Amino acid sequence: MSAAPQPDARALSRWRPPSAAIAILFAALVGGALVLASGVNPAEAYAQIFMGAFALDNWPNTLNWATPLVGMTLVAAIPLRGGMINLGGDGQLIIGALVAAIVAIYLPGPGPLVAIAALIAAAVAAGLYAALAAWGETRHGVPMLISSLLLSYPAVGVASYIVRFPLRDTTTGLPQTALVPEGARLMALNGVLNVGLILIAAIAALVLFVDRRTVVGYELHMRGINLRFAGYGGVRLDRQAMRIMFVSGAIAGLVGAIIVLGSQFRFIDDVLLTPSYTWSGLMAALLANGEPAGAILAGLFFAALQTGGFAMQRETSVPRVLTMVLQSIVILFLAVRHGAGKSRE
Repeated sequence: MSAAPQPDARALSRWRPPSAAIAILFAALVGGALVLASGVNPAEAYAQIFMGAFALDNWPNTLNWATPLVGMTLVAAIPLRGGMINLGGDGQLIIGALVAAIVAIYLPGPGPLVAIAALIAAAVAAGLYAALAAWGETRHGVPMLISSLLLSYPAVGVASYIVRFPLRDTTTGLPQTALVPEGARLMALNGVLNVGLILIAAIAALVLFVDRRTVVGYELHMRGINLRFAGYGGVRLDRQAMRIMFVSGAIAGLVGAIIVLGSQFRFIDDVLLTPSYTWSGLMAALLANGEPAGAILAGLFFAALQTGGFAMQRETSVPRVLTMVLQSIVILFLAVRHGAGKSRE
């Protein structure tokens, strides 16, 4: 009778749990300690987060919150896959939302066609605006990290002026546009789910396909691994950067359009920035290091964490800002771990 094969000791020693899993566990422990210090049972707080996100009655809220958050995760993850950082998601989101509102309100025609035109116009406008950051880096040497962030400020400021003065709905006195006509609104699935969920899911599937199965995805991955190698291999780096930033901005514009046409039904000043979809999406993309499948899962995880935070705050009096603290701890842990690994090389 032959002896059972023994596991390879060297293979076991080389196996390590994923860094993301360790980071989430570490954040949970730190968050639990903070909750305990406030006089609340950490197990109860985490149970309320779980129930608030995954209970059957709460699923629609989680999916509706995940729709823009996963969209903005893709906005950050696609450039990050190629070693580029797009910090201008807020500005691109605002441009898409405002353009969608203007088209939907003032363009005549059948409602469904107007809605489609508004979505397309939002994507094109936000994509072109995002491509400015890539153009500044490739043609004038302005780092994309800086220019993409700075471009958000004029976008937000100009949109705020437009909605407060030329396009303000004078019947309300608030800084917002008139209502989008009912025919141009995105319908709700079962009366509760934003139909934008289907659009974002389709975009996510397309991103995964391009990343895994096409030359475009391979070249972008190679750029992220080694920029010079990708250039020597024949990749037109300047054009690639412009295309990638256009796609990233276009998705941000679509997210803004989905919010305006599918839930708010008008453009309201500052409301789109309050949930911090851009920065939560950036953290989700960083958690997966830009890998699309992991980034999408991270975006869904953060969406569940944030929606569960409302239930935790309601049932335990622990403020939902704890969920943002947990997200930050996860990213900080990964940054420290990555930095320590670099220093040992």
